[in-house]
Amino acid sequence: VAYEQEGVFIHSSCGKNDDQDNLIAGILRVIEKENEVIVDWRPSDDTLDNSNILCAGKDSSSVVEWTQTPKEKSPRGADRPSSYEAEWDMVTTVSFKKKPHSNGDATTHANGESKWSFLFSLTDLKSVKQNKEGMGWSYLVFCLKDDVRLPALHFHHGDSKLLIKCLEKHVVLSESPQDKRILLVNSQNKSLSQSFENLLDEPSYGLLQKLKKDPYTATMGRFSKVTNYIFDSFRLTDPSTHRRPPSEMADFLNDAIPGLKINQQEEPGFEVITRIDLGKQPEVSRREPVTAEEWTKNMDSEGRILNVDYIKQLIFKGGLCHTLRKEAWKFLLGYFPWNSTKEERANLQKRKTDEYFRMKLQWKSVSEEQEKRNSRLRDYRSLIEKDVNRTDRTNKFYEGEDNPGLILLHDILMTYCMYDFDLGYVQGMSDLLSPVLYVMENEVDAFWCFVSYMDQMHQNFEEQMQGMKTQLIQLSTLLRLLDSGFCSYLESQDSGYLYFCFRWLLIRFKREFSFQDILRLWEVMWTELPCQNFHLLLCCAILESEKQQIMEKHYGFNEILKHVNELSMKIDVEFILCKAEAISMQMMNCKELPQAVSEILGLESRSVTPDSDTGDDDSAAVLSCPTSLYQSITAPVTAANGTRESSQQAPETQSLTPA
Repeated sequence: VAYEQEGVFIHSSCGKNDDQDNLIAGILRVIEKENEVIVDWRPSDDTLDNSNILCAGKDSSSVVEWTQTPKEKSPRGADRPSSYEAEWDMVTTVSFKKKPHSNGDATTHANGESKWSFLFSLTDLKSVKQNKEGMGWSYLVFCLKDDVRLPALHFHHGDSKLLIKCLEKHVVLSESPQDKRILLVNSQNKSLSQSFENLLDEPSYGLLQKLKKDPYTATMGRFSKVTNYIFDSFRLTDPSTHRRPPSEMADFLNDAIPGLKINQQEEPGFEVITRIDLGKQPEVSRREPVTAEEWTKNMDSEGRILNVDYIKQLIFKGGLCHTLRKEAWKFLLGYFPWNSTKEERANLQKRKTDEYFRMKLQWKSVSEEQEKRNSRLRDYRSLIEKDVNRTDRTNKFYEGEDNPGLILLHDILMTYCMYDFDLGYVQGMSDLLSPVLYVMENEVDAFWCFVSYMDQMHQNFEEQMQGMKTQLIQLSTLLRLLDSGFCSYLESQDSGYLYFCFRWLLIRFKREFSFQDILRLWEVMWTELPCQNFHLLLCCAILESEKQQIMEKHYGFNEILKHVNELSMKIDVEFILCKAEAISMQMMNCKELPQAVSEILGLESRSVTPDSDTGDDDSAAVLSCPTSLYQSITAPVTAANGTRESSQQAPETQSLTPA
């Protein structure tokens, strides 16, 4: 209950004297439900009677009457619901029938008793009319869609302005140009109660502050139903103005993410890159996952990896079979050194186990009284519990409320707060941990692998969001080189800042692919091949794949948000990996690559020739001859079009050295 006020009266004309109003005292409430906000008024002596409520249903602007089915009718007594919340449970037990509405005339029933109770969703509210100041009791009249008007509510105890303030947290109200007493609900904000609450924890004017404090919550929600809320939140005047100047959204994002530079010029593309012909994207194919046999063949008798570059290339081209992940991920994430022996790794695990449980004991031994005095630890625990409870349960490892996997998830995240108390816990970290814990099936190993992963990702979660600022700028630079026309189109639709990619970057596509696909995608990215910032090329690959539909159907700002959001769980991971690799080869083969792009992809060492036999500089070796880098790696493969091809393995693959 966000608002509750007694002493709110309806002045009916149902008394014995038509010249004198009949005063019906009632209670007015604003209730925040999971997916909507409800305004509810009912007589004080009828707060528990659901037999007859005037209601504007979500799917209709007309007023309808709730009537109990015969088997549900019962006298008010012990078997009535005893609390206000219990009344909501009756929604599924009532039948509906259309009821004519007569602008405030009393509804008379067979027993002669007048019933005035009503409730409606804010999505059905059209306007609110206020009384003139100094003219008796303050009152409000709610007008719903299709000009359905509800009886005037008179605030005998005052405080009608408190209700307006409460409503303004959920809808945008602006004065009518014709009558200043009438507050119009912005007609484009029907998504407020239905969907924007999924975008922010509290749909209100605090959008900028919410983005600053909690970028995860502000962007992780479902964008699919969001219409013009972001724009309209900053525009309280003429609702007929639909186009926004390109600089306005840029200013908004720059305030939300300080330091993020957005192109505000009318002529797009001026700032970095002129039109460059990158040539045709090469055909790229993928191989089967690395097998346990291939892995062990590349290991000496003491357990050292013989050819690190070669094994990384195999993983990049095909990923790992699931049985290998528990071991190989420790190397890919940096928990195990690539040149370590089995004995050295066993000793490392012993030391790390002791270190982990010492940190875990620190927060486990904190008493309730101590935690009450430690606001940061208390806040960390609260956020962790909230995130753990909404962990993706589609994987059996996390099924059920008391699942051991969820308990371990909680304990590891709490221990990480002890490990890095300055950063602590930020929403979104659980998304990065859950696949790691699933693969490791071990609390200690999962923790240290997560620590290594966070070493790569920590800038995404720092208060200044420096990592996110940098990545959005870099992605814009890459996309402009790849397709300046598409960039220009996005800018024309106020989408040139690529904010719809924020979630992709923040938690590395965790919400965009299925659980099994994200395991494949992450292990490929962890090879750090074929260049730096390969994840940005994955973004480019996805956007380029959707370019045709976005441009041909003339998608605007809202449709682009909706379309990108609805790609979740529909993207073919193998196809996108092929396409991103093809883009990387296309750019690395370009002789006129802009310096800014070279720096993003880490191509400063391109002077090493294909004939170089040093093999010491990993990045130079990989980047020197991109077209022939993987020609001798095992097949069968998946082509960029998703089809399977078969190809012969080159002889003496075991002794192959990096190009």
